[in-house]
Amino acid sequence: MELRRRTLLQGAAATSIIGALGLAGCDDSGDTSSVAAIPKSLDFSGATWKYDETNDVYYQIGAYYVAKPAAEDYESLSVFVPGKYLKGTENSDGTYTTTVDATGTVGDFTASTAPIVLPVNTPGYAAQAPLTSYSYDAVAAYMKAGYVYVHPGLRGRDVTTATYSGNAPWGITDLKAAVRYVRYNAALIPGNKDLMVVFGMSGGGAQSAVMGVSGDSELYTPYLESLGAAMTDAAGKDLSDAVAGAMCWCPITSLDYANASYEWNIGQFFSTDTRAAGTWTQSYSQELAKAFAAHQNRLALKDPSSGETLTLDKGDDGIYLSGSYYDYLLSVVNESLNDFLKDTTFPFKPSNSFMAGMGTGTGAPGGGAPGGGGAPGGAGMPSGAAAGGGMMTGGQPATDDTTYKTVEEYFEHLNKDGHWATYDTASNTAKVASLSGFVKSQKTPTKSVGAFDGPDRSVGENVVFGDGASGLHFAAVSGQVIEANEAAFATLTGWQDDFASAGYTSDFATTDTVGKDVTYRVGMYSPLYYLNGSYEGYQKSTVAGHWRIRTGIMQGDTANATEVNLALALREYGVGSVDFATVWALAHTMAERSGDAVENFIAWVKEIAAK
Repeated sequence: MELRRRTLLQGAAATSIIGALGLAGCDDSGDTSSVAAIPKSLDFSGATWKYDETNDVYYQIGAYYVAKPAAEDYESLSVFVPGKYLKGTENSDGTYTTTVDATGTVGDFTASTAPIVLPVNTPGYAAQAPLTSYSYDAVAAYMKAGYVYVHPGLRGRDVTTATYSGNAPWGITDLKAAVRYVRYNAALIPGNKDLMVVFGMSGGGAQSAVMGVSGDSELYTPYLESLGAAMTDAAGKDLSDAVAGAMCWCPITSLDYANASYEWNIGQFFSTDTRAAGTWTQSYSQELAKAFAAHQNRLALKDPSSGETLTLDKGDDGIYLSGSYYDYLLSVVNESLNDFLKDTTFPFKPSNSFMAGMGTGTGAPGGGAPGGGGAPGGAGMPSGAAAGGGMMTGGQPATDDTTYKTVEEYFEHLNKDGHWATYDTASNTAKVASLSGFVKSQKTPTKSVGAFDGPDRSVGENVVFGDGASGLHFAAVSGQVIEANEAAFATLTGWQDDFASAGYTSDFATTDTVGKDVTYRVGMYSPLYYLNGSYEGYQKSTVAGHWRIRTGIMQGDTANATEVNLALALREYGVGSVDFATVWALAHTMAERSGDAVENFIAWVKEIAAK
């Protein structure tokens, strides 16, 4: 596969030379509140492994992955390795000194070919706590598959102290530093450093996507350097923070235009609450929908089959609900419904599964396919870790406890408020007539107007790009829409002077501890910034070569356009391995057409390892 930017293998080739060995990698001394803490060693210890003899697993918990951690309570990682990849000698204190066993195998993998997987369990862009204890049950599926499992602690928008914050871009910066640390210590940590794969759901799916597109981006350099991340190996050659693959379930991403895409895809079809007639937010919703159409046309994404540029066309009513992009999005909805008909045996009862992030421990809630499957324990974090914070990126939609005995009965339900989906019994296929019909029936909004950048800065994503615990405006499109319509908005119900565009302008100029403003940080966290020629970051990073994107098509947490545009942009960029699907009858969860989410992920990683 050829990319327009250098390939991952080129980006990571310098990692074969390893730094000097040392024993300080698990040093946990130091005052976390001190700005002058003793620097940590970047050398991983090969002499302090612990060993689970029953299950044949070597593991280490609590290795600092940066020399100057800003948050010692987060910036450490844990490593879990199948025992076949190491030869160990027990030390007097019960730990083990190991060397890599080049002859050991687990299935098709060896110590040098095993994939390395990294969970990103950060719902709502929250923190991922580092591990404090070991549980085999949580990592068993990965160990049995022969994978190396690396769990990094990551800061998030819900952790702020007197000495550090978790606002963007620190979560991804920490993840990049952890990847660099593993490559710096490649001689001691088994696994294929050219086959590192991140995986996450919701905010974690979003950050997995950002990680996948932003490899080696210079935007992150000052942040990484401030932490003392491993920038070069012992020979002075550059290290890479690019990954080979990204598994993204329901990625809540592309936040720069998320306010606008939400109103175009969902909000404009509703007239209650903040979208009620006479409110300024109803007018705001309509203008945001128009702004999204302009943005979509500027992206000039192409149909992967025909090569046609996908556009939205303005109707006589001034609404953009026609054109080749509209048709393409409708075809995605149509495909999802027809896949459901292929996969489902009636009677059928909707799962109503809703997840803020991947499960913890052995009792993770199920996602999975209609009628079964889901995410088993350990999908995101082994026990001993806690998901950082609890902001759900959106609210849970209304549940449906009906058991539909036949397909015909189910379609009567779909069309109860207006006909939009036609079922053909002879072929067991369906045709979706309109986006509005689908959305009104199956994708009701769970967010107010200003879904991601709220007019009062109260939305969780305002804190993602905020200043510590204080939210900041970050969506340029919202500031532009308000500035252009401020006088008209001010005459409508609910308007407050605090919502004026001047607040956006001042917020955008706010700088963080590295001296970068909000606009800079938003670019860092926007996948299309790296993938699309309308952005300055185009072709200035190493993009992962393998992607698997799954989403519950019914979720009201983000627009369908979010995931569709990500998949389109990846394909147009030149990424040949993009496995994208929407799953009917599921919402915000680890959605799969069939089977178990983690088993499917493990199987996918095995497939890309064989390529």
